[in-house]
Amino acid sequence: MNITKPFGSTLDLIGNTPLVLLKGPSEAAGCEIWGKCEFTNPGSSVKDRAALYIVRDAEARGELKPGGTVVEGTAGNTGIGIALVANARGYKTVIVMPDNQSQEKMDTLRALGAELVLVPPTKFADPNHFVHTSRRLAEETAGAVWANQFDNIANRKAHIEGTAPELWEQLEGRIDGFTCAAGTGGTIAGVGMGLKAFDENVRIALTDPHGAALYNYFACGELKAEGSSVAEGIGQGRITANLEGAPIDTQYRISDEEGLHWVGRLLREEGLCLGLSSGINVAGAIELGKQLVADGRKDVRVATILCDTGFRYLSTLYNADWLRSKGLPVFEWLERD
Repeated sequence: MNITKPFGSTLDLIGNTPLVLLKGPSEAAGCEIWGKCEFTNPGSSVKDRAALYIVRDAEARGELKPGGTVVEGTAGNTGIGIALVANARGYKTVIVMPDNQSQEKMDTLRALGAELVLVPPTKFADPNHFVHTSRRLAEETAGAVWANQFDNIANRKAHIEGTAPELWEQLEGRIDGFTCAAGTGGTIAGVGMGLKAFDENVRIALTDPHGAALYNYFACGELKAEGSSVAEGIGQGRITANLEGAPIDTQYRISDEEGLHWVGRLLREEGLCLGLSSGINVAGAIELGKQLVADGRKDVRVATILCDTGFRYLSTLYNADWLRSKGLPVFEWLERD
């Protein structure tokens, strides 16, 4: 029986997340598919890691001083992580978020004491985009720093120094592939760089939702988006600083329907309640596993990220009316009277 040692700080609870073998996906892939349980972080998502590194980096550079404020533009989870880290360090938080994100994220941020600024969703080129709005608010706020998660490489450093070594140790130095989707790019780039430092033969795959441009970029060198996705927090239309130099070996495009299929199966068969980004990641991991097996690798092991808890999407992914409004299949248990 492994008993976790006691920690001297609540911030030490971030990272060192469990890794679990996913039975259904492993059977579908014909190899081992492992999920990194990032929903066990204090803020219930993988973004806690980036939040901690970004705040510590700002402190180390002397930009964030006692009583200061952290401002960030986010789809929600990074904001939640920053709010928790800022609370623990004595800072205030201002979060700018598109108003089409889940109500649960908005309610959580307000409950954590963050000042929440909602803006309409728009293209990155629009000066009113949530990222640009957060930058301006940081510039206008005395004692504030802009977290800038998309282009602040403290983000991917969290995964180079944390997530990748954890995976390597948990899988006892035997891992054939890793995949996840990209939002800021910090996770896929950081884990990829970290694992390649251990073994250049680890295959790193991008799993992109429809509506994002990176699949085409890595497949044919063109930033071109096709289709759309309701997944929150993933999908990117540009090469962020975190993505620069990412060691992507191959790429997959996964539909919302396929991601939802695995969200449903993991809940119904394995007792994991997850968000859509996790379902998309798992579907990508299955494709990567199949490819590695077809390539002749033996005893294949593939890892992916289980990004956040499904409890953050009760009003969307787990709401029959919402799913119907998006033209998506409804989980059969939500059809019951």
